[in-house]
Amino acid sequence: MFGAERTRTLLGLADPARNAAVGPPLVSARELIDRAGATDTAAGHRRVRPTRRLVLAAGTLAVAAGAVAVLQPFGEGALDTPGEPAAAGLVLVPVAYQFDADPPAAGPQLRMLADKIKDAAYDHQSGRYMYHHTKLWGDPVMTSADGRHHVAFASETKLWQAADGTGNQIMTQLEPQYPDQESRDYWQRESVGRPAATGTPAPDVMPLPPEELRPLSADPSELRERLKVEYGAGAASKGVSTLYGRYVVPRTTRAAVLRVLADVPGFRWRGQVTDRAGRNGVAVTFDDREHDQQSLLIFDPKTGDLLANELLTLSPVRISSYHVILDVAWANQPG
Repeated sequence: MFGAERTRTLLGLADPARNAAVGPPLVSARELIDRAGATDTAAGHRRVRPTRRLVLAAGTLAVAAGAVAVLQPFGEGALDTPGEPAAAGLVLVPVAYQFDADPPAAGPQLRMLADKIKDAAYDHQSGRYMYHHTKLWGDPVMTSADGRHHVAFASETKLWQAADGTGNQIMTQLEPQYPDQESRDYWQRESVGRPAATGTPAPDVMPLPPEELRPLSADPSELRERLKVEYGAGAASKGVSTLYGRYVVPRTTRAAVLRVLADVPGFRWRGQVTDRAGRNGVAVTFDDREHDQQSLLIFDPKTGDLLANELLTLSPVRISSYHVILDVAWANQPG
């Protein structure tokens, strides 16, 4: 999320509500979108995009100036040319797949993975609160008036949540990131001569309201219902992301999730990959040609944990959103 102060800084005098007080949201934008998506899917509707788009007139966004880094796997060269002015933030590069062309069906590999996974560190922990440390980009995305150029601020979240839903969430806004070099160049041009945001915004600490969380089960029929597999691999990908982003998933359930996904038509095995946190993983994808998008799930090859999930546009290939799970644990006290 952008936060009121960052949004006001970006809009400046163009903000029609610059003198209004804005309170913190009760829930994150991602959770609201997940809830809406679950409702739409249950009603038989399919959503073209999982993130809402804020379409701004050209010239309304001021991009913060600062150091430049390009997020590219496997040490590929930076996109910047020496001597040229650089826009703040990262240009996102798609994860490189071991099997890029003609990937095999994922079912056999997912079943093999389910049979061999080991305990995760949290399998030997206990506590009242489920802790998740995640990083998200693509919620929401700002788009230029012509629909071509995109930018969003990454956010980092630490979440402590008990079985009754209560706990704390700490969210920190990070640097702007772009799905391609053209978008970064565009927003750099639009920022010339405009005041830039400075400093790092303070984290937003939000207490969580009561909400009874449905207990996890390793029963395949219950998992198929929870993951919405009846609506296809795209819905199942989103269901897996929601499950691992909220629960500390025990080993038996992790194995059951992999076996359930193995029976869902459409998943392709992409083999060994490196996620955006630099961790080794194995990946599956689903191509939704009707909506020009690809769902990507990256699993830990030792524990079967979900490391990350992404959504990509297929034509041209570029990142639409990503969600990286950096840490999962049990805790006795919320942060």
